Amino acid sequence: MTDKLDLLVIGGGSGGLAHAQRAAEYGASAAVVEHGPLGGTCVNVGCVPKKIMWYSAHHAHQFDHAPDYGFDIEVKGHDWGALKSRRDAYIKRLNGIYGNNLDKHGVAHIQGSARFVDANTIEVAGREYKAGHIVIATGGRPIVPDIAGAELGITSDGFFELEDRPQRVLVAGSGYVSVELAGVLNALGSETHVVVRKEGVLRSFDRMLSAELMEAMRNSGIALDTGVIPKSVQQPGDGIVLHAEDGRSFGPVDVLIWAVGREPNTEMLETANAGVHMDDKGFVPTDEYQQTNVENIFALGDVTGRDALTPVAIAAGRRLADRLYGGMKGRHLEYHLIPTVIFSHPTIGTVGMSEDEARAKFGDDIKVYNCSFIGMYYALGKNKQRSAMKLVTTGPEERVVGCHVFGDGADEMMQGFAVAMRMGATKADFDDTVAIHPTSAEELVTMR
Repeated sequence: MTDKLDLLVIGGGSGGLAHAQRAAEYGASAAVVEHGPLGGTCVNVGCVPKKIMWYSAHHAHQFDHAPDYGFDIEVKGHDWGALKSRRDAYIKRLNGIYGNNLDKHGVAHIQGSARFVDANTIEVAGREYKAGHIVIATGGRPIVPDIAGAELGITSDGFFELEDRPQRVLVAGSGYVSVELAGVLNALGSETHVVVRKEGVLRSFDRMLSAELMEAMRNSGIALDTGVIPKSVQQPGDGIVLHAEDGRSFGPVDVLIWAVGREPNTEMLETANAGVHMDDKGFVPTDEYQQTNVENIFALGDVTGRDALTPVAIAAGRRLADRLYGGMKGRHLEYHLIPTVIFSHPTIGTVGMSEDEARAKFGDDIKVYNCSFIGMYYALGKNKQRSAMKLVTTGPEERVVGCHVFGDGADEMMQGFAVAMRMGATKADFDDTVAIHPTSAEELVTMR
């Protein structure tokens, strides 16, 4: 491999790989620098292993409702170790597939950590590489709070290393990582307790989604305490105890999981050598074209501090390659109407503005439609889970600017509605669409 290339990508996660491979398809000579396994957070300690754990928890919920449909079954237990072994083997296969894909595209894989020498040069393990364009796609990592004893806890990374299911778990945090991990552990039999700093979970989402999920979590047996600001952690003989600033203590537990946010992987890059600016949290700001303050250096994915979602990084990376190497002038990702799903129990799907965001932007020029119901799946049993949906519209044409779904199937139904909203769908368009019956999704086209 030549030491001078068209493109150097620092980071072998989803966004960096997508960008390098698309650039190579246009004929660019490219290399990806990665110090760990290929695939980044999503493949190794994020979306993929998380979804596998969600599926396992989903099976547990299905077993609970099987008697409603005439099944006489006995669940003799759950083998966490066997699940982990199969999951890890699957991830290892994916790592290999990513490596093969780089080979197929003619993209070099440089193993190691990169640091900037100047705006066109990086150094990896004592060897320098030059490129016309350099892309920073180093992702992020979980935050561990700066309090006494914090090291007694683990993060989501550590969750995927657990060899056995802990019986008593305390999860600190209010975001999607917290509620997803808590849901898995609770479903698989752990005594699960969640503590959050403010009034509830998922505070950046529509209030309906937060309220419905909190009720569902408590109904499922998860203990949930609000207003908990961690002060210190101790480990007396019978487990780990979290102490809060207001004097409350939580525990003892076998495992404490910190799910209090993520921070960028940028401290090793020595970006000052290239003149690249970072914000006070270490994120790399970019313009709408993923460009940093340095003309030939770009950044994408979680390291930019915007919409930390794998499909966002992939989309931004591919569009950047289209523009730089594919002749598509002006091609870039529009960071709005980005759909997302939370793999809670039940799931949440959301796209567009929350009701509060819409009111802040449009004032009284909005109309909100709501519905809640018990899905047919629960019709034959005593234990019922409510679904809830909301459409936020604006203007005389009632253009749909927010769509929020809480309930079984939300993860699969949201993609299609996201397409409709990207195309400017109105409430009338939803109403004029023939419903698919009997489904939960039909409620979105029958609301009044």
